[in-house]
Amino acid sequence: MALSDFDRYPLTFGPSPVHPLERLTEHLRGAQIWAKREDVNSGLAFGGNKTRKMEYIVPDILASGADTLVSIGGYQSNHTRQVAAIAAKLGLKARLVQEKWVDWPDAVNDKVGNILLSRLMGAEVSLSPSGFDIGIRSSWQEAIAEVEEAGGVPYAIPAGASEHKFGGLGFANWAYEVEQQEKELGIFFDTIVVCTVTGSTHAGMIAGFAGQDRPRQVLGIDASATLEKTHDQVSRIARHTAELIGLDRELRDDEITVLAGWAGDLYGIPVESTVEAMRTSAQLEGMIIDPVYEGKSMAGLIDLVRSGQISSDSTVLYAHLGGQPALNAYSGIL
Repeated sequence: MALSDFDRYPLTFGPSPVHPLERLTEHLRGAQIWAKREDVNSGLAFGGNKTRKMEYIVPDILASGADTLVSIGGYQSNHTRQVAAIAAKLGLKARLVQEKWVDWPDAVNDKVGNILLSRLMGAEVSLSPSGFDIGIRSSWQEAIAEVEEAGGVPYAIPAGASEHKFGGLGFANWAYEVEQQEKELGIFFDTIVVCTVTGSTHAGMIAGFAGQDRPRQVLGIDASATLEKTHDQVSRIARHTAELIGLDRELRDDEITVLAGWAGDLYGIPVESTVEAMRTSAQLEGMIIDPVYEGKSMAGLIDLVRSGQISSDSTVLYAHLGGQPALNAYSGIL
């Protein structure tokens, strides 16, 4: 099979825009830096990378006859907010389990930002004290069972849509979009920088780029602070996605790069480099990034360019995955 053989339900405006980050490039005095913007590419509740993933999952939802989408994330999950939006778009119910993945002291952490939007869109939200883990969660499985017991027909969507069988397809398609945009712009992005936690965004990119003619590096910046688990999950999802889309070779280990150094000690807790990256992006480009994901991947990009680990003759594409609504729950950092 090829990616084009899979049904896709459009939830985005089309290919996400790419644009140069000219002042950031000048500031860092190294590689040329561009951004590709998942954060401005959907009309569904501020969009983001999970909306792109769901384009390949929605046809399966519709075929299943489900009436309730059941998913899970932290209190400030971007993913569950996007699931709530898609449920509203499709006329379905949403049951969201929101776990305490981040021990953040802001008193309104479970009331504003993403979770506020999910409630506004009519999702049934239940809070759980459980901590962070990228694996399959018992609280999610219990919610699925509760929907069934109440006579509903649930459709289970794991955290980040990553462990879903089609979770990597959206960003395999992203890689093909990049290839097409490069042809139109007369440019080649030799380095991709992306945040990675539950893994399928990064994994899909790896699988999609692996089938293209020109080699490039896809650098995943870990924001999970559980590096080994994330690397293993990225590797597994990338290989599964590559098989789904008909890549006629095995992925090499050197195609799967997850870099540590910017996550801090705990998922969801911004560190000094996170906040500095957020300020730099905002004050040089007016580009708003969040403290959980993009603040950490941008911190990685800045350090890799400054140190020369990304060479000065590179052209870098930064994947902006969205997530800005969570800023409301992190006012203390500013």
